[in-house]
Amino acid sequence: MIEKTRGIFLHAVKYSETSLIASIYTEAYGRQSFIINGIHSRKSGHKASVFQPLYLLDIEIYYKAGRELLRLKNARITYPYSTIPFDIRKSTQVLFLSEILYKCLREEEPNDELFNFIFNSLTLLDLSETGINNFHIWFLFKLTRFLGIYPSQDNASTSLFFDLQNASFVSHEPIHNQFTDKHLTVLFSRLFDVDSSSIESLDYTQNERKLVLGKLLEFYRIHFDHLGEIKSLEVLREVLS
Repeated sequence: MIEKTRGIFLHAVKYSETSLIASIYTEAYGRQSFIINGIHSRKSGHKASVFQPLYLLDIEIYYKAGRELLRLKNARITYPYSTIPFDIRKSTQVLFLSEILYKCLREEEPNDELFNFIFNSLTLLDLSETGINNFHIWFLFKLTRFLGIYPSQDNASTSLFFDLQNASFVSHEPIHNQFTDKHLTVLFSRLFDVDSSSIESLDYTQNERKLVLGKLLEFYRIHFDHLGEIKSLEVLREVLS
């Protein structure tokens, strides 16, 4: 059965000399894996340029419930990026976020709110002229709401520490070592008040950005055992330094 849906390209691995297995987060079916045959052959109906990290697509698929590997009939870019491919700050963040999403998005079920958040955030980044360097931090923090690990904001303004294990602000230092100190707690708590229209107000310095991102990734690793090493992290830090 041929179905149409929007998709966000996450990742691909080589399957043969001319084929790929692609992971795409779809609007209608959640995360799905697709075999793309003949992608590098001259007669292929697919353009390799379409399958880039976090490209926004319209796709036609041969869908069958319960099948682990689906076939992709057609794919085209639904929103052509105007700046992301040409701005190294943006393209590096997109590469980094695609790695995070590939490891965290596991559900083969539709989630309209999550799909729209990712889709709309990427178009926002593409159009943004300010607040660019801290976009990935804002995105990762807001993403926690859709992943079911959004921190409690209770006592954020009066607490000295943020407990990463329990995702809560606390007045006393936890007995474990997974928490933020007073300075980082203030920086971290600011993320609650920043929405998509005010990312530029998140004016972290280079060092503050490094510290907050480090703790955010630690927070993710606590709640996602399979996150592991983020290969694009060092490149991201170098580009934004």
